[in-house]
Amino acid sequence: MKLQHHLGGLENLGPVAHEPRVFVEEWERRIFGIHVAMMGLSTHLGEALPQYPIDEVPTAFSSVWTWADLRKGAEAMNPFAYFQYRYYEKWLGGISDFFVSEGYISEEELEGKAAEFLRDSAQALPEGGDERVDDQVMRYLREGDSPRRGPAESPAFVVGDRVTVRDVPPTDHTRLPGNLRGRTGAVERVFEGNYAYFCSTGPDGIGEPMPVYVVRFEPADVWGQLAEPGAVLYGELYQAYLSPATEEQQ
Repeated sequence: MKLQHHLGGLENLGPVAHEPRVFVEEWERRIFGIHVAMMGLSTHLGEALPQYPIDEVPTAFSSVWTWADLRKGAEAMNPFAYFQYRYYEKWLGGISDFFVSEGYISEEELEGKAAEFLRDSAQALPEGGDERVDDQVMRYLREGDSPRRGPAESPAFVVGDRVTVRDVPPTDHTRLPGNLRGRTGAVERVFEGNYAYFCSTGPDGIGEPMPVYVVRFEPADVWGQLAEPGAVLYGELYQAYLSPATEEQQ
């Protein structure tokens, strides 16, 4: 398990600095806009929401880009680098690496453009574009996409069942909080429908659509004596992350 997947269970990470601003610098606003535009033009929308006119959008972007791809780019970093960079710096690195790996731009071209801007940061940014692309991105912002795939099919657990969180193999990206691995809780809700994810997480276990549960954990079972009295901890977990609690774990 990677260090960045276990933040909820680590000690002595503080103090935590609270930054109330959504964007600290102007470039962060732009990188957020680029990410949203990439999601709005992503080819996965043809499956996530049929009738998206992806084939009609005049864009050279012909790849899948989702929140999962953004998170994979950040979580795959060396843990020391992960904690070194700020939030949107990780976004910038992940998006840049994606464009290079997909062949939209070479490393040499990217470095050349960066050097050109650093020499003259006051130069105007490119303008233009196609209104139909803008319309498609705005449609995505209004409608979004959904991970739900039909009705729930044979959930393995029901409300009240005691379940234990599996310790799945480490991957570039996971939806399992590290502090819940190996912990036992009780199912409080079975979500209606089966749910997919934006991508397969490989040995982590997320791929085909599956049931998702709300599981209640007693904080003392997670953090021991450090837990605050009277608190309750809930986790929304894919079925692949859960197994029936043994008698010893009950």
